Amino acid sequence: MKKNNVFNKVVFTLLASFLLLGTIFVGSATPAQAAKADKDKLTINVADNGGGSILSIIKEKGWLEAEFKKYNATVTWSEFPSGPPILEAFAAKRVDFTFLGDGAALQGQAAGLKFKNIALISDGKGISKILIPTDSKIKSVKDLKGKTIAVAKGTTFHVFLLKALIKNGLKESDVKLVNLQLADGLPAFVSGKVDAWVTPEPYVTQLISAKTAKLLPGLDTTIPAPSALIARSSIIKSHPELVTAFLEVYKEAIAWRDDNLEEAAQLVADKKKYPIEIIKILNNSFNYTLTPITKEAIDAQQKTVNLLYDAKFLKKKVKYSDSIDNSFINKVLK
Repeated sequence: MKKNNVFNKVVFTLLASFLLLGTIFVGSATPAQAAKADKDKLTINVADNGGGSILSIIKEKGWLEAEFKKYNATVTWSEFPSGPPILEAFAAKRVDFTFLGDGAALQGQAAGLKFKNIALISDGKGISKILIPTDSKIKSVKDLKGKTIAVAKGTTFHVFLLKALIKNGLKESDVKLVNLQLADGLPAFVSGKVDAWVTPEPYVTQLISAKTAKLLPGLDTTIPAPSALIARSSIIKSHPELVTAFLEVYKEAIAWRDDNLEEAAQLVADKKKYPIEIIKILNNSFNYTLTPITKEAIDAQQKTVNLLYDAKFLKKKVKYSDSIDNSFINKVLK
């Protein structure tokens, strides 16, 4: 009996030792292992173009961080007033995912930046408007000849203006462009320093309601201006799972927004420090979708390439379809 007790004690001690060792080697990491894990952790840079978008909701909800954590990746966020500054950050490798309007996307492609358009989020129709003062004598696009126009160069608003001018027999050199981001365009327009301003909502409704501005008569606002989500080519190649995860989160965010319009508007209003009514106007002006990049969008973009090249805005004529990768969005939508 004594021998059995001794034997049992020895066995118990050995088992306890093995369990302890298992805990040390399996359940805990050494300082070197922890350091290696941190070193292997990937940081993904996401840029919000203008703020107030679906990406703003994703950021505030922390959904991308939660999803990327599964792949040992962290997220850093930045916000830019428009596409052209994003291109500069992209060239400096400080942006991996974002969305771009037609002007910036084509400018980036022509400059040789390595990215792919991975999903269409809007056809862009109706986003851009041209405002003139309520007492302006301008009666048509043709009357813009010789006038001073505020617009953020390189943006979808700039491209819209070029298309509107060309459609009415004018070219960019027929007008005087003042390169102003939206935040700077507003005071310039209100103070009368420019004759017209190319802008989106909520400025349009705000200024028209205040009887400070009116829409330029006879303007075709249905000109397509596709906006797409983009991803850095190196991320697509080395971490395709993150591209899929990014699109999955974006898809779910659209669905959440559609089911929670009031909460979504309030969330963005709090972030931007705008009245919720303004955010609602902004949301209603932008049709949030998520689809593969369509033939219609490709054709519209290629026409824009030709237009911008002829206007000497693009230094190189590119083939827009070369910058498209629909494989990830097709997988997500399946």
